[in-house]
Amino acid sequence: MADEAPPKLIQIGPKGGAKKDGFNLVTERVVAVNPETKQVEVELLAYDGKTVVLDVDDEALEELKKLKVGDGATIRVVEEGGKRVAKSFRIRAKDPNAARADAMLLDLKDSHWLNRKYAAEVLGELKEVRAVRPLVDALADEVGDVRQRAYDSLIKIGGPAVSSLVPLLVSEEDEIRQSVTEIIRKIGKPAVEPLATALADADDRLKTRVMKVLDRMGYKPKTKEEAKTAEAPRLT
Repeated sequence: MADEAPPKLIQIGPKGGAKKDGFNLVTERVVAVNPETKQVEVELLAYDGKTVVLDVDDEALEELKKLKVGDGATIRVVEEGGKRVAKSFRIRAKDPNAARADAMLLDLKDSHWLNRKYAAEVLGELKEVRAVRPLVDALADEVGDVRQRAYDSLIKIGGPAVSSLVPLLVSEEDEIRQSVTEIIRKIGKPAVEPLATALADADDRLKTRVMKVLDRMGYKPKTKEEAKTAEAPRLT
């Protein structure tokens, strides 16, 4: 019986195939480390979070033992006999705050309201920009304490939260609309530029709301005629 050809691997190297001397595989997250089986599992961001298991060369075992789940790493990979073999690792230790934010983002979707409340509070303390959309969604949480923590945290995150809040200025829900208006006003000056940017693509209804918020904050966007006058050179 003839030997079977090695299985064809999903291409994760450079276009045109892996080079003989290998290629660098960059991962933002190590999923599992197993020195006993000489393997490591890593997440592939370019493949929507799918993971790949790599065999580890004997010479790289000491480096493998230094890896921790959650670390980022650049891995030198060579394909040998139908297998991907990790030849070396360059480790990027996980930022403790980033690791904490990852955990809180999961807890913000937890079924227990106390976990959601705590997560919303911590994400604000961390000023975690990735939490903006989930926190905006949490403004409609069934539990008032969760909604309040989301409200407070969006204010702490500040300017980066504004573009996600603007569409809710015309929400059909009175409480949501009022909360969003207050959040933007409390963010203050950092909210002005994203609000002005939103005016460019806003429909008439949203534009009216944005203008009203800016006016209540003490800012009055210039009309096109005023802008042209301001830009015109002064004669001497």
